[in-house]
Amino acid sequence: MRPDGDSSDQTPLAFMGVADGRLEMLFVNPDHREHGVGKQLLEHGIAHHNVSELTVNEQNPQAIEFYQHMGFVTYRRTEQDEEGGPYPLLYMRLHQ
Repeated sequence: MRPDGDSSDQTPLAFMGVADGRLEMLFVNPDHREHGVGKQLLEHGIAHHNVSELTVNEQNPQAIEFYQHMGFVTYRRTEQDEEGGPYPLLYMRLHQ
């Protein structure tokens, strides 16, 4: 997403990556957080790309709160990330 009507600024406001119904990444420029951009992207992903699962770093409480607000619940936790790093992960799915 880009700022409405601003053709001079080519910096994206946000981006999302989805694969097989799984949110792989969601990034919102810090200057544009809490303006509904992330919500719009995630709602689009749910409606048009069947997003129903995601993984989030447990050390990112702002992201966890956002996903919970959007209807996701934790179903699994690991002590390490998928590469074996010391980053606990929460696996979340959309509550039906």
